[in-house]
Amino acid sequence: MLLINSIYMMNIATMEAKNEGKSIGFVPTMGYLHKGHISLIEKARSENDLVVVSIFVNPTQFGPKEDYEQYPRNLNRDMGMAKSVGADIIFCPEVSDMYPQNFKTTIHIKGISEKLCGSSRPKHFDGVATVVNKFFNIVKPTRAYFGRKDAQQVAIIEQMVKDLHMDVDIIPCPIIRDEDGLALSSRNVLLNKDERIAALVLNRSLNHAKALMKEKEINIVKIKKEILEMIAQEPLAIVDYVEILDSKSLNEIKELRGSILIALAVKIGETRLIDNIVLEE
Repeated sequence: MLLINSIYMMNIATMEAKNEGKSIGFVPTMGYLHKGHISLIEKARSENDLVVVSIFVNPTQFGPKEDYEQYPRNLNRDMGMAKSVGADIIFCPEVSDMYPQNFKTTIHIKGISEKLCGSSRPKHFDGVATVVNKFFNIVKPTRAYFGRKDAQQVAIIEQMVKDLHMDVDIIPCPIIRDEDGLALSSRNVLLNKDERIAALVLNRSLNHAKALMKEKEINIVKIKKEILEMIAQEPLAIVDYVEILDSKSLNEIKELRGSILIALAVKIGETRLIDNIVLEE
C-alpha cells in the first residue's frame, strides 16, 4: 500500500491506472476510520482494480465554532486499518495544497444544501461539495463510495455529479451500527461514558418512528412530535432538527408516500451527531 501526500504524485498514479485500463474505487474520508469506513473500502475492493482512500480533515466544511482542531486524527492507525481490507493507496494531501493561497472557487448546490444540517451549519455543504469535486478531479475514480448515514451529503454529491456531467458512479452504502444501535461515527470517540449511553436515544427514537409507521400511523406531525418527546426525555440531548422528507429530493412531504427519510441531528454534550432511516411505503 502506498501513502501519497502530493497531488502531482496522485495524478501520476491515476494516469498509470487509467492507461492500464484499471477501474478506480475511491473512498473519501476525514480519517479516524471505523467499521463504517471499512465497509466502504471492502465494497470498493470488491468492485475495482485499484482502491484509493483519502484521509483529509477538510477545514472548509467546519464553522468557526465547530470542532476542526478537536476532530480525531491518527494516520498510522488509519493506514493499518485500510491496508488490512485491501486499500492500495492512502491519499493524504496537505491543506495548503488543497487550498492554495488566493483560492477563490466554491461549489454550491442550491435547494439541497440549505436544509437539514445546512440550516444550522451555513457553508458546510459548500465545503463538502468543493472538496469532493477536487478529489474527483485528482483521483478520477470510476466509482466513489459514501455512507448513507450522511444522507444529505449523498444527495448533494449525486446532484453535483448529475449537474456537472461527472464521469463517476456514486455508490451509496448502508449505515453501519454498533451492537447497541449507535450509528458509527468518528465523533463517537469524543463522547464520555454517560454521553455514549445518552446518544442511544437517536436510534431509539428512529426505531420508535418506524414502529409507529408499521402500526399505520400516517400523521407526520404526530410522528415528529413523538420523536421529539422521546429525545426530550434524555437530559444530555439537545435537538438540532427532526425532519421527515422525501428520501430522493429531500423535499418536505405532506403524506407518507414513496421512499421516506427520517433524519435527525442531536447534540450530546458538546458533540453533534446525526442519524437517519429510510422507509419505503
